[in-house]
Amino acid sequence: MYYWIYNGLLHLAFPIIAGLLLVKKRLQRGLKPRLGILDPACRQLSQPVIWVHAVSLGETTAVIPLLRVLKETWPQGTLVVSTITETGKEVVSAHLGGLAKHCYAPLDFPWVVNRFVRELNPFLYILVESEFWPNLLRRLHRNHVPICLVNGRISSRSYSRYRFVRPFIRRVLECLDLALVQTERDRKRMLELGASGEIVQVTGNMKFDQMPESYSSESGSLLSREALGIQPGEILWVAGSTHEHEEGDILEAYQAILPAHPRLVLLLAPRHIERTSHIEQVIRGYGIPCIRRSLIPTLKEPLAHIQGNRIILLDTRGELAGVYRLAVAGFVGGTLVPVGGHNVLEPAQWGRPVLFGPYTDHCRDFAMLLVKQGGGIQVQDSRALADEMKNLLADPQNTEEMGRRAFDAVRQGRGVVHVNLQKIREMVDRCYASSDNREKSSQTVSVASQSLVK
Repeated sequence: MYYWIYNGLLHLAFPIIAGLLLVKKRLQRGLKPRLGILDPACRQLSQPVIWVHAVSLGETTAVIPLLRVLKETWPQGTLVVSTITETGKEVVSAHLGGLAKHCYAPLDFPWVVNRFVRELNPFLYILVESEFWPNLLRRLHRNHVPICLVNGRISSRSYSRYRFVRPFIRRVLECLDLALVQTERDRKRMLELGASGEIVQVTGNMKFDQMPESYSSESGSLLSREALGIQPGEILWVAGSTHEHEEGDILEAYQAILPAHPRLVLLLAPRHIERTSHIEQVIRGYGIPCIRRSLIPTLKEPLAHIQGNRIILLDTRGELAGVYRLAVAGFVGGTLVPVGGHNVLEPAQWGRPVLFGPYTDHCRDFAMLLVKQGGGIQVQDSRALADEMKNLLADPQNTEEMGRRAFDAVRQGRGVVHVNLQKIREMVDRCYASSDNREKSSQTVSVASQSLVK
């Protein structure tokens, strides 16, 4: 009954969904696979096919270390990574070229996912964080494809919504064969929503295993101070993944810091770079000089002549995680506004103190870990942000010590990827040894199982 209601509502919304697909250019890319028609590059792939679904940039970046060890474990097969957004595709192209193929994820209509699954014929399906598409999971489950959730998390907002439809969510979660979640809080929430206690295990966050050397721009090299026009004696502060209404607080904090530290340069990296023009207008409204990162190579004036307080607006993708290494400290956005926060581990992995606001639902455990370890600072507003930055700039020795503690917190959390890999292999062995999958087994499946569980 629940699936009938869900699909009824989904089909009622089809005209709206179709309109968005036709009107929005970013959704027109990958239109065929979104409708269940695979691109030629994803047809008749070498078996076994492992399908990994990550919705966007953050989830795709988080799963990169796992994809690499899967390819090492299973070199003769094919990895397929599906995303919903173009930024996710860009991560696959930039960091997994030659290791995995990309396709856009299908819309969750039964007739779409049935065709998509039939053509792709996956041996294993891995979903990242919280991408629970009911019809897709149901189809895979009915086809006896093992399904594993990795880096699983249930945000407070999602948890509140799921509770209203708990009987339906319980049916959806029953499709999972294994759920590897980030924290004990995530485990409890999944159990309360109806997941089986036998399949839900806390293994940690794979973002701990993102090695700094993997953070390079699409050109293959990390940004340097010289490339950004940072002069000797100047200090860089990076505020990353910022949101609307949050930039104003950061700009106010920057202005409050400048009288005591006039050599401080701010690099502002909005979460959504399509907002760049608007943010540039906001910055100029504060009377602060602004330079777009993408325009730096075209400047007629040599970078060595650019001096004084200014803001570098990072309007490129794939460079933020690496640019934290150039900063004295990093502020992680989505935390001064009720978004829930982004990856607080990115600055910490470079040994930089991490600042963030009060809204940390998406990263609460890791934000509090940094605070507990002495590598992170939580602030309540722009005034507190300015005060804490002044303290860091006034005491370089303490700032360096905080950065070391932040890095230690990350180092202690590493190893999640290999734990997840082992549990995935055990799950595959268990699933393909079951009576249901013995009926499904074929020569392809047999070879695939041997390659993954040996």
